[in-house]
Amino acid sequence: MTQRLPIAFILLTLLIDAMGIGLILPVMPDLIQEVTGGTLAQAALWGGVLTTVFAVMQFLFGPTVGALSDRFGRRPVLLVSLGVMALDYLVMALAGTIWLLLVTRVVGGITAATQSTATAYIADISRPEEKAARFGLTGAAFGLGFVLGPMAGGLLSEFGTRAPFFAAAALALANMAFGWVVLRETVTDRIRRRFDPLRANPFGAFRQMGSLPGVQRLLLLVFLYEFAFMVYPSVWAYFTAARFGWEARTIGLSLALFGISIAAVQGGLIRLILRRFGERGTVFWGLGFNTFAFLFLALVQNGTVALAFTPFIALGAVVTPALQGLMSQAVPDDAQGELQGVISSARAMAMILSPLAMTSVFAAFAGPGAPLHLPGAPFLVSMALMVVCGLVYVARPRAGAAA
Repeated sequence: MTQRLPIAFILLTLLIDAMGIGLILPVMPDLIQEVTGGTLAQAALWGGVLTTVFAVMQFLFGPTVGALSDRFGRRPVLLVSLGVMALDYLVMALAGTIWLLLVTRVVGGITAATQSTATAYIADISRPEEKAARFGLTGAAFGLGFVLGPMAGGLLSEFGTRAPFFAAAALALANMAFGWVVLRETVTDRIRRRFDPLRANPFGAFRQMGSLPGVQRLLLLVFLYEFAFMVYPSVWAYFTAARFGWEARTIGLSLALFGISIAAVQGGLIRLILRRFGERGTVFWGLGFNTFAFLFLALVQNGTVALAFTPFIALGAVVTPALQGLMSQAVPDDAQGELQGVISSARAMAMILSPLAMTSVFAAFAGPGAPLHLPGAPFLVSMALMVVCGLVYVARPRAGAAA
């Protein structure tokens, strides 16, 4: 029980983080038009700016927040962040200008960087052999939040464009109260580390983590893998509309099915795969499966077959938890927060760059002047990246095992 309640709080925190993002998505176009008085097209441009700013803040502050938790403890960082997050949503609910919304996305991106602290807490309370499976649980919680958030946001939008923001604030406050009661501190004087500004930024933290045996290569692998995997949210709606003629309802159903399947794989099935292959073998298995899945999607012509295959795509989502487990075992106890911050920054950078690249490839091969009409071209790019990931991973075969 001493571990179950804190783990429940951590999973709820990640779930609410993702739900908070998803809750506001359905109403953002209307809200932006409301505060700017512009058109839907102009709102889309502002929406892209707000999303990019949010991701950039996660990239910049992931290591900072992680390093703060290594110095001052996981508990205060998580609880303060939840309080600031609740206040941020309240400000969004009352915002009357686009510039105030921009400020809230800056603050929101910083508070969302506490994902690194949450995963560091899991690392603190887990034995080495438990880490990868528990990191899978954190991924499952976050993925489930992305499924539930837009659904709840769509329902709450019936009460006005501001209602989802009040709901997100209430969720954050309720979870902060729960954490205040059940969360015990895991950073003791034995593992407490001095806060170093030169390391508490993505560039200094990458340099420090990269100096550890095997970790630099695995961090590169995280970035390449996330860059390739981002093809799904980046082009799925456009790809399925162009290839199969799907409408918004079918696209939404497929995305919900995909999110639920990822939660099931990372929350449960990954334990069986880890038990069978171990962390290192699980990475190989995931890279191989993703290579096949991307090739299949690039070439499939039947929408029913693609929809039926959607739950199986999630079987490849075991790579990131396994990599996190390998890296966590390679890093000292006093740098777990910093490591998770670096991983968060690597993933945020992929989130910033991949949509630009994947949508550009789609436009080049799906437009009227395309030299070859191939809407699935972005999936071929991701397949090639999986091959590169495999080559990077086997470049020094014993590095991961030594870690």
